[in-house]
Amino acid sequence: MLESMTGYGSAERVHDGVKALVELRSVNNRFAEIGVKLPRQLLSYELEVREMVRARFQRGKISVYVQVQMDESEPLQTSVNTEKASACRRLLDELALASGVKPEVTLDHLLRFSEVFESAASPLDDSEALWALVCPIVLEAVEKLKEMRRREGRELLQDFARRIAEIDDTLTLVSTLSEGNLETVRRKLAAKVEAVAGRDIAYSRDRLEMELVLSADRLDITEELTRFRSHNKFFLEEMHNDESGTGRKLNFLLQEQLREANTIASKSQSAEISQKVVHIKEELEKIREQLQNIE
Repeated sequence: MLESMTGYGSAERVHDGVKALVELRSVNNRFAEIGVKLPRQLLSYELEVREMVRARFQRGKISVYVQVQMDESEPLQTSVNTEKASACRRLLDELALASGVKPEVTLDHLLRFSEVFESAASPLDDSEALWALVCPIVLEAVEKLKEMRRREGRELLQDFARRIAEIDDTLTLVSTLSEGNLETVRRKLAAKVEAVAGRDIAYSRDRLEMELVLSADRLDITEELTRFRSHNKFFLEEMHNDESGTGRKLNFLLQEQLREANTIASKSQSAEISQKVVHIKEELEKIREQLQNIE
């Protein structure tokens, strides 16, 4: 099944007062290029994150962003150390007495002492517990990105199928038009022979027949049409292939389709066939542009 290289996946979870958010963004790239941005507490787990992503994607430039923070809805894990607050107040009083200055000690003065407040151990400082929370969220975000890329791939599959059907219909018209190619050449040669005979110049009927045979061989596009239809068939089959490298295989088939279209155009003696080939190449070019986004 086709899979696009562009997509987005995210997941988040709140546990024990910690909120974790993981976002993945993917764009076109010839190879698998993975960029990871982690908070400082999880920097040692960068390799694990890369391997999680690499295991699910073959191509594309994928950016991974992981954020962790305390949940704002949780109560503040900070308390006042009353003993230290009293000690700070006594220090201020002693300082005022020693300096001979008697200002009024206010709360603002005490807030300047960080020792007055005590914070409980933050869950953000425990890297192992934090990774235990983040790891399944990374996997969830990876699967969401995978699903979005597959969903876009299904849309591309339908578009390709419509264009290949249009190309097949046009090839049928080209086949019908090509039946008149040889007759056109025959008439042209007959007109030339008549002109030569009218001037009493000897000519060889064998030579005329040989020219007709050579022209028939040069103008015959049966093989090209057969190969083109075969490439179309393989293209449709490959679109449903679950193996990796589908994008590369489809690009190869597209090159072969373009080759047959160019050969048909070069053999054509009909302006109408040339117009049909131009339409075919326009459809192939639209497919080529979309193929750049296939894994």
